[in-house]
Formats: sequence, structure tokens, C-alpha cells
Amino acid sequence: MTPQLFNLIALIILAALHLPALAQLLGRRAGQDAAAALFSVYLIFNMLLTAAEGFWRGGQLMLSAQTALSAQIFGAFILSILAFIAIRYFVRRPVSGWIITGVLWGAVFFVIRSNLLRTGETLWTNGNFTLASDQLAWIWLEIGWAIFTFGAFANIRSAHNRSRQPLLRNRLNYWTPVFLLILINDVLLFIGLGIAGNPLRLLAAVVGAMIIVTHDPPDLREVARRILTYVITTLVILIFYIAGTTASQTVFNALPLYNPLLVGAGIALILALIFTSLLAAVRRVVNRWFNLQEFNPSRTLHAYSEQISNILDMQRLASVAVGLIIEAMDISRGFLFLVDPDIVNGEKLYRLRAVRNQGERQIRIAALRNDHPIAKYFTAEQRPLLQYDLDLLPAFRSVTQPDREWFNRLEAEVYLPIFSKREWIGLFALGAKIAGTRYTEEDLVTLSALANQTAVALENARLVDNLVQLNTELRQAYHNLDKANRDLERLDQTKSDFISIASHELRTPLTTIIGYTGMLIEDQTLPASVHSILANISKGTLRLHEIMDSMFDIAQLDARAMQPHVTPVDAAALIREVGAGIERTLRERRQVLTLDIPSLPMVKADPNLLKKLFQHLLNNAIKFTPDDGKIKVEAHQIINDSDFLNGGVEFIVSDTGIGIAPESREIIFSKFYQPSELNKHSTSKTRFKGSGAGLGLALSKGIVEAHGGRIWAESAGYDEEKFPGSQFHVTLPLSDANDRIALWGNDVKLQIG
Repeated sequence: MTPQLFNLIALIILAALHLPALAQLLGRRAGQDAAAALFSVYLIFNMLLTAAEGFWRGGQLMLSAQTALSAQIFGAFILSILAFIAIRYFVRRPVSGWIITGVLWGAVFFVIRSNLLRTGETLWTNGNFTLASDQLAWIWLEIGWAIFTFGAFANIRSAHNRSRQPLLRNRLNYWTPVFLLILINDVLLFIGLGIAGNPLRLLAAVVGAMIIVTHDPPDLREVARRILTYVITTLVILIFYIAGTTASQTVFNALPLYNPLLVGAGIALILALIFTSLLAAVRRVVNRWFNLQEFNPSRTLHAYSEQISNILDMQRLASVAVGLIIEAMDISRGFLFLVDPDIVNGEKLYRLRAVRNQGERQIRIAALRNDHPIAKYFTAEQRPLLQYDLDLLPAFRSVTQPDREWFNRLEAEVYLPIFSKREWIGLFALGAKIAGTRYTEEDLVTLSALANQTAVALENARLVDNLVQLNTELRQAYHNLDKANRDLERLDQTKSDFISIASHELRTPLTTIIGYTGMLIEDQTLPASVHSILANISKGTLRLHEIMDSMFDIAQLDARAMQPHVTPVDAAALIREVGAGIERTLRERRQVLTLDIPSLPMVKADPNLLKKLFQHLLNNAIKFTPDDGKIKVEAHQIINDSDFLNGGVEFIVSDTGIGIAPESREIIFSKFYQPSELNKHSTSKTRFKGSGAGLGLALSKGIVEAHGGRIWAESAGYDEEKFPGSQFHVTLPLSDANDRIALWGNDVKLQIG
């Protein structure tokens, strides 16, 4: 094989070695699309240069050595521009201005090289040194190469110094050997000592491609630590072996049974026995040199579990848990967040709420939707998330700028989700290590185990915290309710005062109007039309007087001033009298009132108040019973009732009306209550569903309770089509046994209407 053919094959193979790195760049970019594309062009161009050099050295390209060298130098300049732009994309810096600079720099080179300015072949000379225009062009090109090459390295170091993330700094550190290899390769090329095929540049390109496609390359400090540990251990073993062998030969060589092979085997056995201890000792020494802190994961987990297991206070749990993690792993800062799930507009939200002690800087609550990239990652993967990944991985590109700023303000480096029963309940946000080292995979496994141990304690503390919060809310609710009750009492008292004042003040003028109207009605000399007007005035005035009487009675009830003047009362006769008073109304409404009251003991009651009671109940029955309806009053004696030691009497006023809704059976006895469907205009007090003052049932309840009795309503419900009706029950006690007057009333059985 001729040397030319050998050179051709060797350089073609060297060019082909670009292909695996090129395939990596095109297949896996890890969020560095533009940088990968630019570096792919770099690899392709370098591969073409290598292939072209192979064809030249193999005799396939007829070029002079100077021309081939010039092509290599120009290629180095182009590669420096491509590397610079790729680095700018890699560190996420603008590139447009530098692209223009590279194009202009190349254009100036061609202008000088072509001598378009007609400056002549010699630009400057001092007799000893001559600067030709052709030399100036290549000097200009080499200066451009230096600017772009060192500029790219300066960009890498600037990004390294600005970054607070050890993972990113480690990744950027890998560019240092890349530029060192390029520098050595191209300097040798410029001084005419270039290596065939530029293998150093190829190695630099492969390493650069690895940096771009590898999101988390091995830690250089860890690699150096391991190499140094094993090198030192090997040297110590080698020294021990040589020293042992030499000493044994000196001491035991004169013995007749001395066997160097057995002695060497014995020394090797001793070294094998002490190798593990020796390696651990060397590792500790090297760790001190690298300022690395060693910790025992199992011991840390045990101590952590013991100290947080019985903590139920949320603030103390956060303080102890974060403090233990910071102390164990030498971390700069840490936060514990509670994750509160919520549903807003049918969409699930996770609210991140920091657990902070009073006086500490509070952190704004963050809300992440269920489809938020960070929330999706935690709920699906249930693994730690590094800030480095959040900044660079394509999966988190859709995170909004406000959310990124919220996480950046925490100055955290790793986020540890806390899960309980597959539900995301908490989050640790931990800062960088004080030593500046990265979180290793072992660190993340240990931290995940700590987060799992925190889950039970956090769940218990959340339950206690929720109970405390609920108690606080209940106390506040009771306080607000008490205040509302006091306000209502004041309003009710104000209303009662108004009713009392109004009833007192209006009674006198109403009495005057009634008196004079009666006198005018008795005057027979007035025309019939005037008598009709006076009759209507008298009717309206009497109705108003009844309302004022009811208001006066209500005012007395509110003031606890109603004192019934009790006397034996024949309730049946009294009800019959009330029924006779409403006979005309019953005829107008075509209703029938049935009285079915057996002979009962007389009750001790105020006859006037008792009469008002049944007037209100019967008027209420008439009002809410349709035409042609039926009303019935029944009564029976109560014996052996715990509420009435001496017995009592129960009256039942029933109707075939519209009934009462279950939720309204109590409120109908409130003052001024009006069913919502009634109109608010003044109407006849017995018109079907007509409005009134809303005082009848309230006054009825007050009268019954003033006599020591009870009143309640029963109904199957409210229905204006089926008319289920209602029943009003009134119970009144009989007099005490000592002064009871054994008088009995008569039976009353009749129909009115």
C-alpha cells in the first residue's frame, strides 16, 4: 500500500468518525435545538475539511502545500465563527450582530486578499521586515479566528460565573477542554506544524457534541475525585508492595527456605485485606481536599424519623424538618410548602402555601393548574425536580414567566414533592449546597426518602392545623353570630318602640275620628250619599283601629307587659260568639264553619285576649281557604300531660285551604311575616290570600304563651291545586288544684255559614 493511499484511507476514516457525534446532535437535542443545529454544521464542515485533506494527501486533489495550508486556515476561521454562534445559542445570548460581524470579517479578508484597494504587494517595510498585502489578509483572518475563539470561551466563562446552579456550571466546565484542544490544534496549524487530519479538533468536536446532547453530564469534580482516589490508593499499594518485597528480600534472603513467590503472595494477601479500609481512608482525605461533606444516609433517615414523628404543630414541623435537612446536607436554605387542591370553574388547582413562622418573610401563594407542566411532572413522576431541569428542559418551556419568577425568587435548586395516598400534599424547596457542589443521585434518593417520611407527619399536622383553623373560624362565626343577634335585638327593640309609640299616638286621633263619624251617621238630616261615605269611613277607621289594637298588643308582648286578667271562661261559648261575629264573612265566601266542642272544664283566661286569639285564628283560616271551603273548630281535654300538671284543654282550628310549607311552619308566627307570593297592597282582611298587617299569628302566639300554653301548626304541605289544608293547635292549662273552680261549660255543636 502506497503512503498516499494509506493517508487517504486514514483521513477518510478520521472524517467518518464525525458521524456518530453528528447522529447524536441530530437525534437528541435536550432543549438546545439551535446550538445542536449550528454544531451539526460545524461537524459537517470539519468532516469535509478532513475528507478534502485526505484526498489532497492521497493525490486526488492537485494543490500546492501552501494552498492546502491556506484552505485549512480559512476553514479554521469559518469553524471558529460556527463554534462562537453555537456557543451563543447554547448560553442563550443574542447572535444576530455576531453573524453580521463574521460575514463582514470574511468580506474584508477577500478584499485584502484580492487587493481590490490597489495598495500594491508591499504594504510596509523597514528594511528588515516586510508586510505584504497577502500576509495582511492571513493575519487579519487569524485575528478574526482569535476573536471568535476566545470570545466563545469568554461567553462560556461568563455564563459559568453568572450561574448559581452547580449542574449548569459543571456542564459549562466541559467546554474548557474543548477550547483547549481547538487552541492547540489551530496554533500548531498556524505555525506550520499542524497534525494531519486535525485529530485534536475532531476530539474537541466530539466532546462539544456530547455537551450539547447530554443534559446532565458526569460531575467533573466527582470524576476527578474518583480518579485521584484510585490513583493515590494504587500508588500506596504499589509503594507498600515494593517496600514489603524489598524488606523481605533483605531480611529473609539468607534463610534456606526463602521463596520470593510465597513472600509476594503473602504481601498481596495483606494488601487485599486492607484494601477496603485503605480506600475509605484515601476517600476521606480526598473529600477533605475537595471540600466535600460526608454523611451517612441511614443515620440521617433514622434521626429525621425520630425527631419529626410526634410533631403536630405545622410551623414547628416545618422548622424542624427543614432544619434537619439543612444541617445534614449543608444546604443554604429550605422551605416547606403545603399543597392545597381546589376546584375552580370545574378545573383542579394546586395552591402552594408556604409554612412560615410569624415575623418571617411571607411568600405569595402560587396556583398551578392540573395541566401545568410542573404539576403534571410532580403528579405523574413523583420524583424530585431540579431548577436546572426547570430552566432548560423542553418539557417546561410552556411555564409562564410569572411562574418562573415565583420559583426563581425562592433561589432553590431542588424541589421534592411529598405524597400521601397518591395525593400531592406538600413540597420541599431546597437551596444550593454551601460548598457549591451539585446534588448527586444518592443525595436525591436520600431526600426522596426524607420526603416520604415527612408525609405522615405532615398529614397529621395538616389535620391538627385544619382543626385549629376550624375552631378559629367557629369562634369567629359565633362572635359574628352573637354580634348579629345583638344587632337584631337592637333592631327589634327599635321596631317595638316604634310600634308602641305609633299605637299610642294613633289611638287618640282614631278614637276622635270614630266618635265624630258615629255622630254624623246618626244625623238623619244628611243626604243618603253622605251617609254612604260616612259608613265607608267608619268601616275603614274601625279596621285601622283593629290594626292599632293589634300593634298595641304586640308592643305589650315585646315589653313583657301583657298581664292577662284571668277568670273562669267558657271557651266553647266564647268561640261560638266569635263564630257568630264572622257569619256574614262566611256567607260572602260561601264557607262553612263547624264547631264541635264537647263539655269541658272552664279555663282560667282573659276573655278579651282569648276572644282575640280565636278571631285571629278563624280570620286566618278564612283568608287562606278558597270559596266553598270548610273550617272546623274542635276541642278535647288534656290529661296526664307533662307540660300541664293539672290538665289542660286543646283546641284545633282546621281548614281546607292552601296549606303551609314545612319550612314555614315556624316563621308564620313571626311579626309582619307575609308569604312571598302575596301582594303587598292593603286588602280585605278575609279576602282569599289577601294581605294584612302580618300580626295575627304573632299576636296569637303571644296570647297563648302569656297564658302558659302552646300553639303550633300542622300541614301536609303547600298546594294551591289540591288544598291539603292546615291545622292550628292551641293548648291552654287549667287552673291550679288549690283554687280550681269546678265549673263546666256546655257542649257546642253547630254550623255557621
